[in-house]
Amino acid sequence: MSRPLKRSFQIRGHRTSLSLEQPFWQAFRDIAAKEGKTLAGLVAEIDQERDAMSSGLSSAVRVFILDYYRSRHNTIETTNEAQSQTDKTEAT
Repeated sequence: MSRPLKRSFQIRGHRTSLSLEQPFWQAFRDIAAKEGKTLAGLVAEIDQERDAMSSGLSSAVRVFILDYYRSRHNTIETTNEAQSQTDKTEAT
């Protein structure tokens, strides 16, 4: 596992930083590109939605990345199951 890399962002007028491992940074960049958003924009959204008392921003970003890919995986599984049912129906 790679060591965390620190990046700084300006969010709602204050500077903050995130420490993420390289694979998380790459996944975060990929998500931002797919969603048509900047990293700073995503960080601001995550920061606004998290409970600051219960999680740090870096942890919240990691959970966001995990949730994003889980959601995509579940959508693909649901689509595949629906297609399988359609194929079975058409075959009978």
